[in-house]
Amino acid sequence: MCFSKLLYKFHYIEGEKGRIGYMRENVLSLLDQNTKLYGERIALGKRNKYGWKELTYKGLGLLTKQFASYLITDLQMQKGERLAILSESMPEMGACLFAAVISGMVTVPLDNKLTIYELVSILSSCQPSVLAVSQANLEKGLELQKKISSIKHIIIMDEPRYDSEYPSLYTLPSGRECKWRHRSLKDTALIIYTSGTTGAPKGVQTTFGNMTTQVLEMSKILPEVLPHENVNLLSILPMNHLFELTVGFSTFLNRGSSIFYPQSLKPKDVLGDMREKKIDFMIVVPAFLKLLKNTIEADIRMLPTEEKLLFERSYAAAEYITDYNIKRQLFRSILAKFGGNFYGFMTGGAPLDPTVGEFFERIGIKVFQCYGLSETSPIISVDRGNDRKLMSVGPVLDSYDAKIDEETGELMVKGPSVMKGYYNNPEKTAEVLEADGWLHTGDIGEFDSDGRLYITGRIKNMIVLSGGKKVFPEEVEAVLEGDSNFAEVCVFGATRTSGAKDGTEEIMTVVVPTEEIMQKYPNDEELESFVTQEVKNLSVQLAPYKRPVNIVVRKEPLPRTATRKVKRNVVKEQTLAQHV
Repeated sequence: MCFSKLLYKFHYIEGEKGRIGYMRENVLSLLDQNTKLYGERIALGKRNKYGWKELTYKGLGLLTKQFASYLITDLQMQKGERLAILSESMPEMGACLFAAVISGMVTVPLDNKLTIYELVSILSSCQPSVLAVSQANLEKGLELQKKISSIKHIIIMDEPRYDSEYPSLYTLPSGRECKWRHRSLKDTALIIYTSGTTGAPKGVQTTFGNMTTQVLEMSKILPEVLPHENVNLLSILPMNHLFELTVGFSTFLNRGSSIFYPQSLKPKDVLGDMREKKIDFMIVVPAFLKLLKNTIEADIRMLPTEEKLLFERSYAAAEYITDYNIKRQLFRSILAKFGGNFYGFMTGGAPLDPTVGEFFERIGIKVFQCYGLSETSPIISVDRGNDRKLMSVGPVLDSYDAKIDEETGELMVKGPSVMKGYYNNPEKTAEVLEADGWLHTGDIGEFDSDGRLYITGRIKNMIVLSGGKKVFPEEVEAVLEGDSNFAEVCVFGATRTSGAKDGTEEIMTVVVPTEEIMQKYPNDEELESFVTQEVKNLSVQLAPYKRPVNIVVRKEPLPRTATRKVKRNVVKEQTLAQHV
């Protein structure tokens, strides 16, 4: 089955006039255009302990050009050199991203929750010349500079402490001319790392053509999902997440929206920020929606009996109400917690529990599911319109061709949002990207008669956690196998069957200790205690979300193929049958 969605031709020939050619100029001059159009409107803001720190479109433009001029004139950065960013989400990240575009550099956004061990693996791969850090990440940045010889300069993104010896975006020379360096659609704009602890971390090369296509496509879709033009967006996803970078940042700034970053991700704090800033829309992962639903339901349980009964009756009736204005009137007291203006969520990064989506839809908040990969910049499909189906991720974007492999059931896509390839890794690129442009998604999918896509499983080993974070078993195994007390290790995702994270995956590790260790600890409890502590000690090299949650000791060898590969699925089946 193949759904061709190409409604117009995308031109990649340099200088050719066409829709993409127009959008190329539009994206590269986005900052100048928006400075003129929206000058004093808030572009980006972040809550801190003192209140809100905000940048207008005009202020963002000035800060960007100040940094770009410094990169070109003072640091003599050349086109194609890498600028890595290590920071929590903040307005200044926008200035760094735009400055990289102007100066011709390639941006490498990093997950600031990764350990030094993981970051060294990534930075050794991309070899950045400049590392931009927040004040909170300066110490980590200095440690990385000692380990990565390519890092010649460290820049503090936010306002530095009074005694800082390092330059900040706010202390750079201002008022200088800044000439744009030409960028081609085929040039790499970003390198997004999807794995960082194996011997060869994979850096997804996202081109300007990829980004331009995504902004164009999502700009076409947003009028279908947003209530009005001037939207206030609350951003909770990290900027190294392409869903946030492409949609939550680039596309919404292209519309002149105001984007705000909360200080805390606790649901009650987020709701407070939503009320204060009159937030209209959010880009989220399913885990956040589930947490928010649980928070609202906990508040409902605290209501007097009559009010609880009223909610239950209204909620039951809402199943048959199609008019969202009626729903919003019916649940206006709950919607007031969101500030009264809130319209809906766009969610992706992991499967959405249909009961969670149904909850928000019934109380008058729309939920739009997305599906995609880092390798597709990232959006492949969006469920939108008034006939959305909670089990579907919607039709694929117009710029894609999509097909289902008849033998494996794997979804494959082709189009101008597909990555250039993995940075300096042609072997891994060839594994997923065919010569004719078709990308293997690694996901099992199917289409209904209306062209809606349903993702029914994964054929990869990748573990998707409740917050949308992706973990590769091999990267966890690479750390644990360094223990001489372990003969074998196997890691996989185990689905929870109870609790708030019911239906989501957790990391389970099976360890076969050496004969010496099993002889040293003949008592099962003592052996399990030793192995568990060893795993915990080794796991400090991994980001917290990558650390095993369930640890199982196995005394017999792991089943292997004739070529000595561990039969991961067999290990998983055997382990879950005995321990879950």
